[in-house]
Amino acid sequence: MEIRTAVMADLAAVTRVERSCFPAAEAATEEQFAERLRYYGAHFWLLILEGELVSFVDGFVTDEKDLTDEMYEKAELHDPKGAWQMIFGVNTLPRYRRKGYAERLLRRAIEDARKQGRKGLVLTCKKELVLYYGKLGFVDEGVSASVHGNVVWYQMRLTF
Repeated sequence: MEIRTAVMADLAAVTRVERSCFPAAEAATEEQFAERLRYYGAHFWLLILEGELVSFVDGFVTDEKDLTDEMYEKAELHDPKGAWQMIFGVNTLPRYRRKGYAERLLRRAIEDARKQGRKGLVLTCKKELVLYYGKLGFVDEGVSASVHGNVVWYQMRLTF
């Protein structure tokens, strides 16, 4: 098992995993991932098993306290000196779920954010995942202002 950050050569694999994890209305496009990798590839954590990308976590850094829909669309808003590590996606291929891979990546993202001097991490999730993220130290802040993909999202925050 290898955990590393992403480079542009990972674009097709990242896009493929995303498409297998989210419905089209919620999934980022290959073009969006190309921009994300260009601006903040070091904030993509990849888990690779036997040469295959099986899970990844991504998101940029900002001084904004809350995650907004605009952030998904505008990778250029990434601020390497920002206070908050946003998490836009937690993706694991369906056949590899419930093996702890996403948790490993999230713990790595948390560790990296702490080492980088961030205030913490923010993500949004569907209601059924609030308890999962709570076990990792994220606190439910209620329904998010995000309407990404026409879904109700809950904002979760882990503060250092």
